[in-house]
Amino acid sequence: MFADLKNDFVFRRVFAQHAELTQALLNDLLALEGPERIVELSLLAPEQAPVVAGAKLSILDLKARDQSGRTFVVEVQLLHVGGFLNRVVYNACKAYVAPLAAGKNYTGLRDVWALSLCDFVIWPQHDDAASVPLVSRWALTEEQSGTKDLRQVQYVFVELPKIAQEAQPRTAAEQWAWLFKYGRHLQEMPTGLTPAQTQTLQWAEEATFTLEEAEAYRRVNDEIEQARQLAEEGETRGVEKGKKLGLDEGKKLGLDEGKKLGLRQAIGDLCEAYGIDVEEAKQAYLARLGLEELDALRNHLKAHKKWPEPQGEDGAFVPS
Repeated sequence: MFADLKNDFVFRRVFAQHAELTQALLNDLLALEGPERIVELSLLAPEQAPVVAGAKLSILDLKARDQSGRTFVVEVQLLHVGGFLNRVVYNACKAYVAPLAAGKNYTGLRDVWALSLCDFVIWPQHDDAASVPLVSRWALTEEQSGTKDLRQVQYVFVELPKIAQEAQPRTAAEQWAWLFKYGRHLQEMPTGLTPAQTQTLQWAEEATFTLEEAEAYRRVNDEIEQARQLAEEGETRGVEKGKKLGLDEGKKLGLDEGKKLGLRQAIGDLCEAYGIDVEEAKQAYLARLGLEELDALRNHLKAHKKWPEPQGEDGAFVPS
């Protein structure tokens, strides 16, 4: 009944065409209250193709500006690609400096918020209070005093897998996360939603799509599935390659260890033949030696029929 809000086409149909819904999404997920709350929002011209022309496979974004001049960069990330966090920081900082024309004063710069809804976990949860939550908010903080003053660029991440399908959302932010992750499985409009969340699902109803929109939605879903399959195949190939490399390395390691064992045995036989007592210190020394060092020690024993004298500050035995 309801289309997937993470789908590029659906995301743009809902949020790129209805500023009031984007405003509610931002206010809830960014926890903006009082004077910080967005009361008026303008959607900026998109940098991507028109809504029904297809989709970028893993990254979709939307930009908006509020009544105070703050810029908001919203993106949905479906695949955990390399350099993801670096790209988030880069895009946010680029949005911060973009309005600065040559020769203009820096006082004209306005704050930027970057909101990333991720269909994967970035920071795994642990059994302690220090775990990064479902909705995490990041800003620069002075390390010793905890002062939060450098807030020109701030980041919010929503790690969608951190909310379970059977969960009962307690806040509007958790409810947004649940709808993005599981809303496509709903068969009817749920209760307990905010007005903006109800409108979001209404615009995401597949029954309201034109034939062209339904085809665009299907095409994007196919592209997303293909991207996921390619990522999974790449991961599988990487695992198999790692296993092979590990096996090859293991064989080499086993061969080296076998040679060391043989050399230690030969050294032990020589010591027994020459009446050399291999006390605990000598045994510990033998255990530390590599192939070349063991071979040198064996040759020393053959030539001199005695254990080498300790040399150096650590008292190591150095064969001549």
